[in-house]
Amino acid sequence: MLQPPCLVLLEGDLGAGKTTLVKGIVAGLGVASEDEVTSPSFTLVHEYGASGRAFHADLYRIDGARDLATLGLEDLSSQAATVLVEWGEKLGDNIPIPCVKIRMEHWGGDDRRILIEKINA
Repeated sequence: MLQPPCLVLLEGDLGAGKTTLVKGIVAGLGVASEDEVTSPSFTLVHEYGASGRAFHADLYRIDGARDLATLGLEDLSSQAATVLVEWGEKLGDNIPIPCVKIRMEHWGGDDRRILIEKINA
């Protein structure tokens, strides 16, 4: 169901499994192997694949609207790509529409609760 252009916002606490889910999605799209996908906590955005591209952004270190503006999420979202954004809740009321929101809750051990919501215009 994640056909480009597609924006996916991942929400959840540290250790909820956001990066692990991104690894699976990117591998499932066929643009990179799970081993090639790493958290972009310091670089903020990673790009994967040539055709059927995917971008992986991490907003953990983003602080405020000014930092968000310099990230260029609007530009990424307008491309024929799948854009996966960790810490999507940091966008606040500035959620681009349409998008898919995935909320992950860590219930201890290997247990997770995953809520998926498609947000349309």
